[in-house]
Amino acid sequence: MATQARAVQRTARQSPYKMRLVIDQIRGKSVNEALGLLQFSKKHAAHQIGKVLRSAVANAEQAARAAGTSLDVDTLV
Repeated sequence: MATQARAVQRTARQSPYKMRLVIDQIRGKSVNEALGLLQFSKKHAAHQIGKVLRSAVANAEQAARAAGTSLDVDTLV
């Protein structure tokens, strides 16, 4: 079973539609690829999602000492 990590952003001042546009682009990608896509995206939501994704990676590394390159973006809600 793969290690799962969770990070939640509360009170996001962005519409769900605009966030979902960016999330759909990175769903299923590796963490490094997703962070690269977010870094060069012009959408404001990409910055917020990038912060949450980096937090989830840090949580996964802290919990299971997993390597950051072996993690995949599986579920984004």
